Amino acid sequence: MNRNISLYPYFQFFRNLLFWQAIWFLYFESVVTASEAILLAAIVSLSTVILEVPSGYFSDYVGRRPTLLIGMAASVAGCLLLFGSTSFALFALAQVLIGVGNAFVSGTDNALLYDSLNHLDRQDEVVEHEVRAWRFSYAALALSAVVGGYLSSEGFKPAYLITAIALFAGLLITFLFREPPHHREHALAAHPWRQMAVVLSRFRDNTLFWVFAFSVGAYVLGHVPYVFAQPFLKETLSNVGHASDTPVIYGIVIAVMMTASVIAGAFVLRLRKIIGTVGNLLLAMSLQIGLILALAFLVHPAAIFLLVLRMIPDALTRPLMLEIIHPRIESGYRATYLSLQNLMGQLAFSGTLLLAARVTPGSDSLSGSSLQTILPYYGAAGIILFALLAVTANRCLNSDKNSRDIQ
Repeated sequence: MNRNISLYPYFQFFRNLLFWQAIWFLYFESVVTASEAILLAAIVSLSTVILEVPSGYFSDYVGRRPTLLIGMAASVAGCLLLFGSTSFALFALAQVLIGVGNAFVSGTDNALLYDSLNHLDRQDEVVEHEVRAWRFSYAALALSAVVGGYLSSEGFKPAYLITAIALFAGLLITFLFREPPHHREHALAAHPWRQMAVVLSRFRDNTLFWVFAFSVGAYVLGHVPYVFAQPFLKETLSNVGHASDTPVIYGIVIAVMMTASVIAGAFVLRLRKIIGTVGNLLLAMSLQIGLILALAFLVHPAAIFLLVLRMIPDALTRPLMLEIIHPRIESGYRATYLSLQNLMGQLAFSGTLLLAARVTPGSDSLSGSSLQTILPYYGAAGIILFALLAVTANRCLNSDKNSRDIQ
């Protein structure tokens, strides 16, 4: 279990060396049509959504290590297919494999760490170790964004080959993990639907329900700048005659963004001592809302600098949410719960995108006026959610005897 804990941040580092971050859509467009490129983006999201909860149940039923092995192997295979293929069908298969990798690793990695700590009676250290892993993850994302952008001058394919090599290193680390002795008897005795019913019953815990609602809302608000960043950059740079530089600049923005997140993560525990866990969470959500509103009303090159703030709220919230969630979910249900939480965030965000499409003026690309039409809706919804969470925080979190450290 000590080895699991020691290897965990290095596992997160190699699985987040994604050298294709700044070029994936451009690569797809260079091989298939634009409409097929959009469909490929949808395929990976759909694959992840479909497998999110089943993969969590598989993790609880079979084990953490086998689930991670499947996820990492699928990701390696998907990147190799994207490197060596030229047909839409093989690209689609590759996206499915990457979706499998996302789903099988999501939540199971966190459960592996907590189960390992719990076995050693060190579960109170979970925030410390998640924060450290966060730094490794976002250092990897920052590094790979810059390198991937540089490699694009030699073509798009090398980014996928190097990503596959990095993910294979992560797979080797996964082989070194040992299965933590979590309490599988609950999952072994439960039919999948019964497993889900048990997980849903845990929402009688007001604290868990509040954190779940916060997590879903934060997922939506956090992904708004991610989806609209490229059209926003293209629109703002076109105003100064540099639209063609969008991919390179976007790679730099990603690198700075991840670096800012790593720096912010170093202050999570100190900030919690000052304003508390709830204060941290609500501060992070206010930053998300502020960024969305800024992008909505400031389509200007100066606003590019605001994009580097996008991942700071994640750094301030995710370790603290896991600290609240883990003790409230038995080990045999933990990965299923985390997968359900991720699923609901993805479904909620997908639903908002469908609504956004209905209010978007018809055009070939997203213009500044289109962004100013869409983004204020997200900002208004975020303000309403923030108010509801702030008003209910004390009642929900104080109602649980296990919430003594949350405030």
